[in-house]
Amino acid sequence: MDTAPSSASAADRRRRRVATAAALASAVEWYDYFVFGIAAALVLGDLYFPADNPSAGVLAAFATFAVGFLARPVGGVIAGHLGDKRGRKPMLVLALALMGLATVGIGLLPTYGTIGIAAPVLLVLFRVLQGVAVGAQWGGAMLMATEYAPEGRRGLYGSLVQLGVPIGVVTANSVFLVAGALTGDAAFASWGWRVPFLVGFLVLGLAWYIHARVEETPDFKAAERALAEQEKGRPRSPLGTILRHHLGTVLLAGGSFAVNTATFYIVITGVLDYATRELAMERGAVLMVSLCVSLTQLGLIPWAASLSDRVGRLRVYALGALGLLVWAVPMFLLIDTASLLWLAVGTFVASCFLSVMYGPQAALFAELFTAEMRYTGASLGYQISAVLGGGLAPFVMVLLLEATGTSMSVAAYIMVLAVVALASIGVLARRASASASAPAAPAAAPADAS
Repeated sequence: MDTAPSSASAADRRRRRVATAAALASAVEWYDYFVFGIAAALVLGDLYFPADNPSAGVLAAFATFAVGFLARPVGGVIAGHLGDKRGRKPMLVLALALMGLATVGIGLLPTYGTIGIAAPVLLVLFRVLQGVAVGAQWGGAMLMATEYAPEGRRGLYGSLVQLGVPIGVVTANSVFLVAGALTGDAAFASWGWRVPFLVGFLVLGLAWYIHARVEETPDFKAAERALAEQEKGRPRSPLGTILRHHLGTVLLAGGSFAVNTATFYIVITGVLDYATRELAMERGAVLMVSLCVSLTQLGLIPWAASLSDRVGRLRVYALGALGLLVWAVPMFLLIDTASLLWLAVGTFVASCFLSVMYGPQAALFAELFTAEMRYTGASLGYQISAVLGGGLAPFVMVLLLEATGTSMSVAAYIMVLAVVALASIGVLARRASASASAPAAPAAAPADAS
């Protein structure tokens, strides 16, 4: 008599285990990825790209930071294609292992003064591997969470993976703060900065746990069975299907999110460099502000995702993009006061709008594509936005500041991307509305996205 309740309880436990594993995978992966951005703003320019002009060293370090973003679509394409054919879990495990090895490699890498030109070359190589790994990871973790989600809660479950970003930022900043406090300036520049990278070794243990204890998603299993019946020996190419029939959707997804990734990396990396180098603010204090602001996202992201489950993904998503458009100029006016308080206020409000977009984004991107091509489509959309926005943003910020001498140029950069986002969201909303009113709406353009 109690078979059904027992079965439901087992399913709930499986969902919680998968969601927890996906959230942890996202958190440790983003931690490994973010420590490079912080190190690029603080020490990597001097250690690996020595130059007479401090700005040149920072530009070189941020260019290496951007290389990781250029590699992310490669990881998204490879893992997406294989993840839609072979399963979500194997690609997530592979991504975690690759990220752990690359991050530890950076932590052990000798500097330019020790091995010469080989040092920056190897640094770029390890950064490329980090980019491939995070490009592969996001789609796998996001789909592990959303495809296990109960009916009507896909947004909330997807947000658990999105929480990996602020958790990664908080953890990375915390480890850097502790390393700096325990070593002092000279020792930190010599070896203390390496400690946050060596912590990345722990990600290999999580990769093993997911491999051993987490099951494949039910959506993939169902899609795999259905396609096996349809194909009867014909090879299947999720990437080919996306490029032939759904490239427009991928580009719209990327355009809708570029402002979020750009503003995020400007706030956590570009502002760190700007505040310490140009405004002469104390490094530890600025890192503490970044840490505290990221902590607020831990509550805002699930709230925005849960709201999107009730009122629609794109409505919530558009609100965040509009907020970034309006807040770009006030944020930099506050930062330029060189006051720690106003820096905190400016970046906190920006982080609220970032969270409003980031919360529903995983479920939104998953719902744009059907299960048999979802890993490929969602990953490509997200990684395109990362290249257009996040990877280049700190580099573009330094160039704009050098060329114009005013932070208003950086605000204008954010505003242009916000306009692109709102235009992309508008097209997606019209498609969703047309799909909802059609006699047989295709799964790739769901009605609840509006």
